Amino acid sequence: MVRRGSVKMAGQANNPARLAMGLHGLFPAAVVGAELREPGDPSLLLPEEAACLGRAVPKRVQEFAAGRLCARRALAEFGVTDFPVRVASDRQPLWPEFLVGSITHTDGYCAAVVAERRRLSAVGVDCEVIGRVTQELWPSIFGPEESRWLDSLAQSERVAAVTLLFAAKEAFYKCQYPLVGEWLNFHDLLVTPLERGAASGTFTAVATRPIALFARTPPAAHAASPVLGRFRFGEGLVSAGICLPAQ
Repeated sequence: MVRRGSVKMAGQANNPARLAMGLHGLFPAAVVGAELREPGDPSLLLPEEAACLGRAVPKRVQEFAAGRLCARRALAEFGVTDFPVRVASDRQPLWPEFLVGSITHTDGYCAAVVAERRRLSAVGVDCEVIGRVTQELWPSIFGPEESRWLDSLAQSERVAAVTLLFAAKEAFYKCQYPLVGEWLNFHDLLVTPLERGAASGTFTAVATRPIALFARTPPAAHAASPVLGRFRFGEGLVSAGICLPAQ
């Protein structure tokens, strides 16, 4: 087992990404998070990573670079340095064989989380700027039960709650897709926060139709929906995380 902090940070001297203490509360101790609060510098991409960009617009290039810098900073905690995080044909990041991970980026913030596959079979993280999910999008994202819950909230609470539900669904998707390769719609999932109005807490994610994930995860861990995730508000963002134990 690699001792965190014991590796030589080869290739990390110019990497501005830093370990993300604020994300640790979303996951077990086995998960390492790294974050970047500035645009990613494309000149710091490894050649194999830069080759994945094609004709991407400058904003996308910066987001991609930020994600790879965060990913490589987290990977270094497991003794993996100068590993190019390439892109699969379905646009998923390709991690080292013995690791699982997830990347998120929003305006002014990017993060990546990584864990050993022997400890977790999948991990998903999503961070969103509060207020970015505009009201005209709500019907396409939230089902009837979620909409009723949002309608029951005071106007001052609703924008943050909307962002939380959206981030939770994104985190679930990022967790489940690498395992089963199944595309989901927002309405395929019902998210319920368990702590109303709290700065951090837990939520449940329940499938509203049969989803392959629940047929393949260990019955002892997931005899049925729901899957439990965690959320955190801070610095104008809501962050959501979900992970699944190793099979």
